[in-house]
Amino acid sequence: MRLRLGILALVAVASVGVDAQWAQYTPATTPKTADGRPNLTAPVPRAANRKPDLTGVWQIEASPIPELIELLPGGENGLGEDVPNKHFVNIYADYGFGKEPLTPAAAAANMAILQRGQATSSNAPNIQCMPDGFPLVQTTPTPFKIVQTNDVTLVLAESSTTFRQVFTDGRPLPRDPQPSWMGSSVGRWEGETFVVETIGFNDRAPLDAMGHMHSTALKVTERYHRHDYGHMDIEITFDDPETFTKPLTIVLPARLRPETDLIEYFCAENERDRDHLPSQAASK
Repeated sequence: MRLRLGILALVAVASVGVDAQWAQYTPATTPKTADGRPNLTAPVPRAANRKPDLTGVWQIEASPIPELIELLPGGENGLGEDVPNKHFVNIYADYGFGKEPLTPAAAAANMAILQRGQATSSNAPNIQCMPDGFPLVQTTPTPFKIVQTNDVTLVLAESSTTFRQVFTDGRPLPRDPQPSWMGSSVGRWEGETFVVETIGFNDRAPLDAMGHMHSTALKVTERYHRHDYGHMDIEITFDDPETFTKPLTIVLPARLRPETDLIEYFCAENERDRDHLPSQAASK
């Protein structure tokens, strides 16, 4: 069984998956150690164009528990079964409180969100079973799958059964994109690193479980660098002049999960928490 983190009521609608078909399956092409286990330190696999092949089921690595406890409202009691990365909890985890690179307006808005507990109210996006948005679709402690082809790379998230398309067929970013949860993405290779640029986000999805928001001016640049068969770093830079005083960069270590695959999950199918959470009016 897969469980997300439960940060008190911040993620009270935590998804619960059940073992299903393909939940325990290792492809025959997976390199093995002498004892028959997947060899995560084997060389980077290559695509037909000799670029690194990022294809596989991945999950962002957990942060050390002592580091997480400092970020959690409930301390150690806020941890669930699947320990997350610190940037899932708080996108500003690398900054001290009050030192986040926020514009005055964004700092005031985010302070108000935290003070009235918007992330825990019945009107919060996750409580309403809305999509996680980016980067939560990847920082949430559930798997995501990359499928790499010549003209498009797909990122399929188990969280909310969500997909992203990163076009690599030479098209430019759209001039006037329709705001969306995942935005519009194009990719290119810089040596061994896959670089993805995304614009066109709506302003409805928080950046993290704490409820920190962004504007529709957000532009995201991701840099995927696979070190070996089982390990990859994802550097993400957020550029939003309406929210940040300077670009914000985080680095997410990812580990391949070669013995599993994605399973279907829809929040709305079995959501039972909203009626037990404080309303927006009551939280003011």
